[in-house]
Amino acid sequence: MTIDYKPTINLPETPFAMKADLAKREPGMLAEWEQQARYSAIQARTANRSKTFVLHDGPPYANGEIHIGHAVNKVLKDVVVKSKLMAGYRAPYVPGWDCHGLPIEIAVEKEVGKVGEKIDAKAFRQKCREYAARQIDLQRADFKRLGVLGEWENPYRTMDFRYEADMIRALSKIVSNGHLARGVKPVHWCFECGSALAEAEIEYINKDSPAIDVAYDAIDPAALAGKFGVGEIGDAIVAVPIWTTTPWTLPASMAVTLGADLEYALIEGVPRNGRRVLLAVADSLVSRLVARYKIESINVLGRTAGAALENLLLQHPFYARKVPVILGDHVSAEDGTGAVHTAPGHGVEDFQVGQKYGIGVVNPVGGNGVYLSDTELFAGQHVWKANDSIAEVLRERGVLLAFEKINHSYPHCWRHKKPVAFRTTPQWFISMDQAGLRSRALEAIEKEVNWYPAWGRERITSMIVGRPDWCISRQRTWGVPIALFVHKSTSEPHPRTTELMELAAQRVEQGGVDAWYDIDITEFLGDEAADYEKVTDILDVWFDSGVTHACVVQARDYLRPSGPDDKVMYLEGSDQHRGWFQSSLLTSIGMYAKAPYDHVLTHGFTVDAQGHKMSKSLKNVVAPQEVINTLGADVLRLWVVSTDYRNEMSVSNEILKRVSDAYRRIRNTARFLLGNLAGFDPARHLVPVQDSLLLDQWAVQQAHDLQQAVVAAYDRYDFPEIVQRIQNFCTNELGALYLDITKDRLYTMPTESHGRRSAQSAMYRILEAMVRWLAPILTFTAEEIWRAMPGQRDESVLFETWYEGLAATQGSPQQRQWWADLLAIRGSTGKVLEGMRVLGVIGASLEAQVTLYLDADLRDRYADVADELRFFFITSGLSIQAHRDRPAFSVIAPELGFDAFVDDEARPTTLALKGDLAEHDVWVFATGASGQKCVRCWHYRDDVGSVAAHPQACARCAENVDGAGERRRYF
Repeated sequence: MTIDYKPTINLPETPFAMKADLAKREPGMLAEWEQQARYSAIQARTANRSKTFVLHDGPPYANGEIHIGHAVNKVLKDVVVKSKLMAGYRAPYVPGWDCHGLPIEIAVEKEVGKVGEKIDAKAFRQKCREYAARQIDLQRADFKRLGVLGEWENPYRTMDFRYEADMIRALSKIVSNGHLARGVKPVHWCFECGSALAEAEIEYINKDSPAIDVAYDAIDPAALAGKFGVGEIGDAIVAVPIWTTTPWTLPASMAVTLGADLEYALIEGVPRNGRRVLLAVADSLVSRLVARYKIESINVLGRTAGAALENLLLQHPFYARKVPVILGDHVSAEDGTGAVHTAPGHGVEDFQVGQKYGIGVVNPVGGNGVYLSDTELFAGQHVWKANDSIAEVLRERGVLLAFEKINHSYPHCWRHKKPVAFRTTPQWFISMDQAGLRSRALEAIEKEVNWYPAWGRERITSMIVGRPDWCISRQRTWGVPIALFVHKSTSEPHPRTTELMELAAQRVEQGGVDAWYDIDITEFLGDEAADYEKVTDILDVWFDSGVTHACVVQARDYLRPSGPDDKVMYLEGSDQHRGWFQSSLLTSIGMYAKAPYDHVLTHGFTVDAQGHKMSKSLKNVVAPQEVINTLGADVLRLWVVSTDYRNEMSVSNEILKRVSDAYRRIRNTARFLLGNLAGFDPARHLVPVQDSLLLDQWAVQQAHDLQQAVVAAYDRYDFPEIVQRIQNFCTNELGALYLDITKDRLYTMPTESHGRRSAQSAMYRILEAMVRWLAPILTFTAEEIWRAMPGQRDESVLFETWYEGLAATQGSPQQRQWWADLLAIRGSTGKVLEGMRVLGVIGASLEAQVTLYLDADLRDRYADVADELRFFFITSGLSIQAHRDRPAFSVIAPELGFDAFVDDEARPTTLALKGDLAEHDVWVFATGASGQKCVRCWHYRDDVGSVAAHPQACARCAENVDGAGERRRYF
C-alpha cells in the first residue's frame, strides 16, 4: 500500500517571490509610496519623538544627469536617515540644490548668447532660473528612483526668493560681526570665467611652462660687489638672477626678494657683450647654476648674508624701472636661484612682502587675460602667449641666462580645466583674522564636531590654518548680489549697512535678485545717494551653499535643533573639506561663533575595479541609471553600503554582479523564513522565548547578539560591517545551521505542535529584527518583506524602531560554552560525513549514524539532550559513549585526513576523527545508517513499517500523522 503523505507535510508557502525582479517591481512600489505620501506619513508618525537627527543635504549642482558619485552620496544619506528613524529619532530630510554660478551661466549662454549681446541681464537671469529648474526636475526623478525618501516636493533651492533674501541676511550678520573686509589683494582669477575664484574652485593639474633665469643688473655694480668684499670691478656687470615659471608676470615686477638668513655667493658669470659679469646667487645652489648657465668653472669671489643686500637697487630687465632688493621669509635655497622676482599684483606672498615694504601694486592684465593697452611692449597680447614674446625680449637684451620647458603642478579652474592666474583686483573678503574667525573655527573643529573618519579633523584643520582670506566677490551675472551701498570715494559700506541690507533682503524676498538691481539708491539713502553706489558683484557660489545652515536648518522650525539630544550631520565627499564643510563652518562661526554641524561624515570617490577614475574616454563609466534599470536600486544600494566608503569605492559590472549574488542570499533567507511562517499568527501562536525549544532559544540569542552589533555599527556609521554581519548570519547561523536543522520539525510535526510553533516563533522574531536591520539599506526589499510577514502591522517598516522582542535567554558564559562546544563537535562530525560522501558510503547525512565518544565531563553535559541530538546533527542515528570505550583503529586513510575502519578489503565503511576541542577528549565515528528509509521524513529507522497503517513510514511519522504528535524539548 502506497500512501501520499504530501498533504501531511507543512511545506513553505509565501507570496514573497524567489525572483526579485527589482527593476520591474521597484517603480510600482515608488508609485505606491507617492500615493500614500510615505515620507509625510513617517514624519507625522515620528513627530513627537524626543530627539531629532537632521542630516542636512549638501546641495548638488543643478546641472546635468546624476552620476555614480551622486548615487553614492544620496544612498549613504538615506541609510543614515533611515537608521536614525529605527534608533528612535525624528529624522526629517530636506534635499536641496545649488542653483547659481558659472556652469549654468555657460549653459544658458550657449542657448541665448552672452549678456549685453543678444539679451539683457534681467532676461538672462530668468533663463538661468528656468534652466536650473529643469535640471532639478531631472535629478529629482533619479534620486527618488534610488529609494531615497525626503521632502522632494518642498526642497530648498538657492535660487528661491526667500533663500536669496536669507543669504543677504546671513551676509549682514557676518558684516555686523566684523568679518567683512574690502581690499586690493591677489586672488585666483580665471580668464575663462572672467572672475575671481575661491580656493575650493581650484584644482592642481600638471602643465608645461617656460622656466627662465633672468639677470636683474645692479644700478650701482660696485656697491653690490662691495657687499661681498669685492673691490675694484672695472666696468663689470653685477646682477642678481631670478628664476620663474611665469614670465608673463615680469611686466608687474616691482622688487627682488632674498632670504635674510640665506648665504649668497658672488660668482663669475658668462661675459655679456665683452663685459665681465658677476652674479649674486644662493651659495648652496652655485654648482647647479654654474651648470645651468654653462659657466666653464666655479669661481666664488665672496659671500655674504641676504640681509646685507637689502635696499640695493636693481634694473628691471626690460623697463626703465628701478626695483629694490627686499627680504622675505618665503624665499628658499632649495631650487631656483635664491632670489625671487616679486610682483605684488600677481602673488599672495609677493603682495604681503610688498605691503611690508610699501611697494606699489602694478596689475597690467585685464580680466580676459590680455595686457592692458598701456602695457609697454606687450599691449594686447594674451599672457599665456606672451611668455615666448617676453623670453625673446630678454634674449635680445642679453639678460636671459637660461630657458627650458618644465612640466609641473599648476592651479587650474575646476570648471574649465584651464590655468588660472593670481591677479590683484579690488574684492570683498571674509577676513580670517581681523575678528578672530580662524582661531574660533579651529577651536570648533577640535571641540564641537565628531569627524567620520577621524582623519577629517586633521584634514580640515590644516586647511583652515593655512587658508588666506576668503574672497567672496565674483564679477558675474547669475548669483546673489553683495547687497552693499559703498561710498564712491572710500569704498566703505554705509554706516547703516545692517539696516539697509535687511531692507534689500525684504525686496529680494518679494522679487528675487533682480529687485536689487531695480532699487533706486535715492529710495534707500535719500540725500546721501549722490555719495554712494550699489555693489554689483555677486557672492561666491560657495557662500550660497555655505549658509544653508542659516537659510534652511535655522529657517525651518522642524529642522532647527532645540535640545541637547538633537544632532545635525553633514555628509559629503572628501573634497568638501576644502569646499562645503569649510564654507559652512566659516559662515556659521562668522554668524553664531559655533559650528553648524555635530557630525561630519566623509566618503571617497568612485573608481573602476583597477582604481582608475571614471572617464568616458576609458569607457569605464558605470551609470546609476543603467544599474537601476538592470539590477535594481536595492542592488546599487547594497554595493554602496557594503563598500568601504572611507576610501576610494571601486565599482564595475563584475563587482555589481557579485553584489547581486549577495543580495540573492539575503533575499532567499528572508523567503525561507516567510515561507515557514505560513499559517502563523503571532497573536495566537507566538511561544514565549523561555518556553521555546533549546535550539530556538539559541537562534533568538544569536539574533539578539547580532542586533546589538548591528545597532552599534549603525551608530558609528560602519555600514560595511553591518552588511558583512547580516550576510554571515544568513549564511552561517541560519542557512548552514538553524534553518537546515529545523526543516524536519517544521515540515513533519503537526501544524499546531509546540515544537513547530516554537520554531516559527523564533523565525518570526528573527525576521522582525532582520527586516529592520535591512530597512535602511535594502529599502524596497525590506518593505516587500514587511508586507509578506504575518500579523497586524503598519504600512511601513519605517514606522518602527529596532525590534525589542529578542530576549537574551542564553547569555551566560556557561550557556555560551555549552553551545560553542556542541557546535565544534558538530563541525567535526560534518567533516567525517563529508569523508563518507567522498568514499561513496553515504549520499545525504541522513544515510549515516554517528557515535560520539566523549570524556566524562562532555558526556554528562550533553546526556539530557542525547535522545534528540540526531536532529541537531541531521543524521538518522546518534549515540554518546564513554571516551574510554572508543574502538581501536585498523587502517589509516591519510589521503582523507581521517582514521578509517575497514570492514572488508573493498572499502572502508566507518570513518573516525578526533574532535577539535583542545580541553576535551572527543572522537566522532560515523557509519551507514541501519534500517529502512521513511518515505515521509527520509530518516533511516528500524521501526519503519512497525505501524500497520503506515507500512512505509517510521513510528515517529505515524504518531505525527495520526496521533498527538511527537514531543521535542531541545532540537
